[in-house]
Amino acid sequence: MNLINRTLLRLGILRDDIDYHFVRGSMVIIFAFFGYQKWFNYEAQALIPFITHGPLIFWMYPVFGIRGATLFLGAAEWIFGLLLLLGFWNKQLGIIGAIGSCFSFIATFTTLPFFPNGWEPSAGGFPAMTEGTAFLMKDLVLLAASFYLLRQDLLRVESARESYANLQDVASVKKD
Repeated sequence: MNLINRTLLRLGILRDDIDYHFVRGSMVIIFAFFGYQKWFNYEAQALIPFITHGPLIFWMYPVFGIRGATLFLGAAEWIFGLLLLLGFWNKQLGIIGAIGSCFSFIATFTTLPFFPNGWEPSAGGFPAMTEGTAFLMKDLVLLAASFYLLRQDLLRVESARESYANLQDVASVKKD
């Protein structure tokens, strides 16, 4: 076990903010690819049961139509991904991206109880997830990652504000 620990330490696993940057970069990639998928008809068709049964997103088909709804989602995902990317340099834009990301995964994860044929009876008596339900479960982890980024960016913005206020206090004391 010590060998594993030493190897991980040498690889930089404890480097400051590596987890934060890894989660942010991963979310940017997720939004880039998920947003890209939405531009194709096969994805528009695959999302019909998800959007139709989503308590927070069902309204999209009457408003935008099937293709319009997926194009809207794709554009929103690219915007959230871009804001998360910009969050590497500007934490306030990162906060906006993380809020959008949280909303995105709340909207899709809440489809879980309403997804048609989402659970199959199993031999052991406990229902087993079907493919659609299993697909939605990833959104719980992505929601957690989004919330982590939101919290981290808020803490970093607040810390920067406090540091700036302290510098102002020091500067005003030196003037006196």
